[in-house]
Amino acid sequence: MVEGLVQRLKAIVGARGTAGAQPRQVDEWRRQLRECAEARGGEVSARTRAAALAQTYLGLDDIGRKAFLKLISLEFGPDAARVATAHEAYQAAVGGDGQWDAEAELRAALRSARIRILTQFNAIPQGVKFLVDLRADLLLYLDAEPGLAPLDRELESRLAAWFDVGFLELQRITWNSPAALLEKLIEYEAVHAIRSWADLKNRLDSDRRLYAFFHPRMPMEPLIFVEVALTDSLADNIQALLDEQAPVFDARRADTAIFYSISNTQAGLRGVSFGNFLLKRVIDDLQRDFPKLCHFATLSPLPGFAAWVRKNPGELVAEALDLDAAALATGAWAADATAARRINEALAELAARYLTLAKAGRGDGRLPLDPVARFHLGNGASIERINPLGDNSAKGLQQSFGVMVNYLYDLDELEQNVENFACEGTIATSAAVRRLARPKNSST
Repeated sequence: MVEGLVQRLKAIVGARGTAGAQPRQVDEWRRQLRECAEARGGEVSARTRAAALAQTYLGLDDIGRKAFLKLISLEFGPDAARVATAHEAYQAAVGGDGQWDAEAELRAALRSARIRILTQFNAIPQGVKFLVDLRADLLLYLDAEPGLAPLDRELESRLAAWFDVGFLELQRITWNSPAALLEKLIEYEAVHAIRSWADLKNRLDSDRRLYAFFHPRMPMEPLIFVEVALTDSLADNIQALLDEQAPVFDARRADTAIFYSISNTQAGLRGVSFGNFLLKRVIDDLQRDFPKLCHFATLSPLPGFAAWVRKNPGELVAEALDLDAAALATGAWAADATAARRINEALAELAARYLTLAKAGRGDGRLPLDPVARFHLGNGASIERINPLGDNSAKGLQQSFGVMVNYLYDLDELEQNVENFACEGTIATSAAVRRLARPKNSST
């Protein structure tokens, strides 16, 4: 029975329904959710109900989905009276023979019906993917519906446990991988769009590697993937790196691995971090296959740079640039070699200050404003080089005036860099980047 329901569920995955939420419907959902949480009739019946509820959810429009999620969030939390009683009993039992039994009862009281419902969803075929997509919906509604926050916290916690890196499988994807999986790469690539099958084939050639993390319950859904170029130098231009007409490099001569694109694919896994584990696993795999590799670096975008300049126009004035942010984003200035040289020098200095001085303004205020910088610096990388006009695509010019960055993963320095960044907010940089970031009137 469950399998039949799941087949119907799968037939409508990804489709937005048209059914909203009527009071009678909400009452029926409440009854079914309560029975699901209580596992009435045994686990098989509970999973049958969970599959039916999942099918119902997928057939709803946005109004209906918000109502469904709010119902779970607001009405299926812990029983406040039971928690209070269990807490009082635990406090009274501390230090006595009954302390551990009282602790177990308090834990049980704090376990909400929401958790039991999510666990039932997880148990059905396709249930893991259903929950990941359900959270993606929830995140879209969260700002306007603060009542969804309790469900989001519990769902994120569950997903973090279910997607622990110990459960994930690292796979290398090649041109011979299933076509359905290759299509997913084209769909999910978030950094440098894959323009064609020829473009994808180029990224999977003998001098390239592409690795992805998979969950056993989502075998055809990459969770995050990284694209790697094997070279003999530090790449400074993404168009050159992705040029389909460029000769294939002899990977046996490679001493450098360039990570040029890292894409998270599942919006519902926001806050569940495994990108740092991916890079470490990939480095181990590459070192095994190519013992000559000794340099590991990125060619990374600078997604917040142009926005920061637009908010701080005085930075352009300080560089004596006679172009505003809008003119810089057109890239027209790059056609004049003399002007481009002067502007690129100024942009490199601005980018170095942005990376080392602009802060996110949250927590203790020490985190870099740029999200890509936060990721790599938090993993132990250092800012090695600023590359003006490293990306002259329309997207690259719009988000960073074409500037890209090399983050260097020095395997001997990773642990110390992670500790310094986490404890002191110290940003590891090369001497060249430190010079660029230095104020113009500084003599040191």
